[in-house]
Amino acid sequence: MTTGRLRRRVLVRGVVQGVGFRPFVYTTAAELSLSGSVGNDSSGVVIEIEGAPPDLDRFAERLRLRPPPLAVIESVEQADIPARGGTGFHIAGTTRDGGGRTLASPDVAICADCERELRDPADRRYRHPFVNCTNCGPRFTIIASLPYDRERTSMADFAMCDRCAREYADPTDRRFHAQPIACPDCGPTLGYTGPGAGAPLTAARQLLRAGGILAVKGIGGYHLACDATDETAVAELRRRKRRGDKPFAVMVPDLATAKAIVAVDDAAATLLTSPARPIVLLASRHTSGQFSSAASDSGYAVRAGEDTASAIAVPGDAAPRTRHPIPAASVAPGNPDLGVMLAYTPLHLLLFGLPGDPPGPRVLVMTSGNLGGEPICYEDDDARTRLAGLADGWLTHNRRILVPCDDSVVRSLDGRELPVRRSRGYAPLPLLLPVPLPPTLAVGADLKNTCAVADGRYAWLSQHIGDMDDLATLRSFDAAQRHLAELTGVRPTQLVADAHPGYRSTAWARGHAGKRAVYTVQHHHAHIAAVMGEHGLGASDQVVGIAFDGTGFGPDAAVWGGEVLLAGYKGYRRLAHLKYVPLAGGDLAVRRPYRMALAHLRSAGIDWTEDIPAVAACPPAERSVLAHQFRTGLGCAPTSSMGRLFDAVSSLCGVRHVVDYEAQAAIELEGLSRAGAEGATAYRFSLDDGDPALIDPAPVLADVVADVRAGTPAPVVGARFHAAVARLVLELAVRYAAPATVVALSGGVFQNALLLARSCALLRHDGYAVITHHRLPPNDGGLAFGQLLACSEG
Repeated sequence: MTTGRLRRRVLVRGVVQGVGFRPFVYTTAAELSLSGSVGNDSSGVVIEIEGAPPDLDRFAERLRLRPPPLAVIESVEQADIPARGGTGFHIAGTTRDGGGRTLASPDVAICADCERELRDPADRRYRHPFVNCTNCGPRFTIIASLPYDRERTSMADFAMCDRCAREYADPTDRRFHAQPIACPDCGPTLGYTGPGAGAPLTAARQLLRAGGILAVKGIGGYHLACDATDETAVAELRRRKRRGDKPFAVMVPDLATAKAIVAVDDAAATLLTSPARPIVLLASRHTSGQFSSAASDSGYAVRAGEDTASAIAVPGDAAPRTRHPIPAASVAPGNPDLGVMLAYTPLHLLLFGLPGDPPGPRVLVMTSGNLGGEPICYEDDDARTRLAGLADGWLTHNRRILVPCDDSVVRSLDGRELPVRRSRGYAPLPLLLPVPLPPTLAVGADLKNTCAVADGRYAWLSQHIGDMDDLATLRSFDAAQRHLAELTGVRPTQLVADAHPGYRSTAWARGHAGKRAVYTVQHHHAHIAAVMGEHGLGASDQVVGIAFDGTGFGPDAAVWGGEVLLAGYKGYRRLAHLKYVPLAGGDLAVRRPYRMALAHLRSAGIDWTEDIPAVAACPPAERSVLAHQFRTGLGCAPTSSMGRLFDAVSSLCGVRHVVDYEAQAAIELEGLSRAGAEGATAYRFSLDDGDPALIDPAPVLADVVADVRAGTPAPVVGARFHAAVARLVLELAVRYAAPATVVALSGGVFQNALLLARSCALLRHDGYAVITHHRLPPNDGGLAFGQLLACSEG
């Protein structure tokens, strides 16, 4: 009899596969004595539920208010259907029926339950490097296609043992329908190649203690690891990787170790321990490393005359010494911040060691397995070739990585997350679009590239791909956009790219469009559209957008980068910009900030005298060439870049004249400026009444030079300059933003925490509504999202 009973069909869309949603539905239905079924299809999770109406209502309430922690519910559609009777509830098979799409979950850090099992000698998964459950483990990087079932992942290579199969089929078990389920009896397994003796992890730890460099296969690719407290090892890794002075990130086993090396407040602790486990940029507690070692101190034999790559030998008799968890100075030279992440896989935790293991490093450099500028290695054969000259030993496993995915990087600013690189742990989570879009592919920019697809009201951004300056990255881009289309089911009918005619990403779009339309979007318009879309502004909304970055192609063929725009999604008007100065030699001027300093001095009418550090840093012969270029315009492009002005000021006050990585001069200037920020008196820009208005830095530069000549310390000069730019942001709002107008801040310069915090404080103090990035990077890593919105029909 079905009297008094109702049956409902419920379709749940969103990130609902691979996050324990079906077990949650099963358990909830059983507790409420409801019958029916739950299964996956290409639309999402399909539930048929039958029982007394009050129990069905309680079920719907739990679905809405208490879903699994990793689930992201996009929508819930319900419809009454004829009752069938019955008393059981079961999990149905997966189908590809349905006209919608489901969403893939990001990779998720090891959960507390799995970590307890990893550490429990009585548990059958004690020390198992691949312990996972419904609430944690690999997802995005092992999925070939959806719906998310084991046979569509790289775990299809491993047959479940009987015990794992029973757990997988048991609705009361935490591993019920956990697709990556495994145990020591049914793979995957570890392997090690290199010097040392014993089991793979034992040999790998020996290598690290000896000062060697270890290639570690993780979730989304290979890392290169070494003891972060060993100055010699860190310097050698930097040399082999061709890293220059670019900071390394470090990994630690727990929050307590993180707190010993960086300043961690509650907001930072939340980020560090989140399921995404990103790299978090935090102020270092130590200005330099205080513990370095030579290989001869480590208890390992080194033969005279051999280089480090071949000198790591079998352990000697000496016991390894205890190290203090203080990173070496060369981990992040010239930088007051340190990028720190907590171990996020069981393999990482085992690499640090469990109780009873010989003591080893508590802080590891953990950097992407590649040479500078290349994409991360993730396929075993490719890694063996490309990392052959970089690693001394290899800790690997036989679970295939299908999708490469670098670590994410974030900052904590005023208690909120500021993404710097959105990748592992976040991609491919969808973003809501405030305006609808036809199926579209946005190809992003050439630096910090990500691509994105959109359809209807949702967009999906890829993982971090990198800088599009070699064929390997272009191949990675091509694979990433194809995989994203496969996971989302989006078949783009149009493409959108940056308006720069020389961008490789734009050339890729034109070369792969076929008969599809290719739209182009001005770089800084896309930046402002991205932050507008992140905050859900509507199709008719406009903002005063302040876009400060290093490089963007303008429609006048100049290099833009210090822009004030009145912008909506469909268009913009340039209200003001930083006064043009000559960019001599293109990328050469970016790598040598003293060139930008001399360009700005000339524009400001300030003589090149050698008591100015930037002038002294420029060789006399080069000065002569630059003077000729500036007079004639030969080899010069006009630029309004705020990023290049930061470079110039950094050189003028003697902080950095030549850079090894993007924005190094500005980053080091910011770091020094924090010490002098409190109460710093701002320099002042001038702003004319033209259309567009010109922001003239000449008064700022004159004051900078006067202070430098007077012996004012660089931290004070830098602090006054930061205060000047923040004050400029407020003055631009006063001039162009009515009380109800939103001020939007975007572009890579606003990764500068000191500038962003002060700008926001000034704007809010004066009553302006200000929006900044919290889900996407302000740099070019968020540009694809803005490109989508700038070509919308809204």
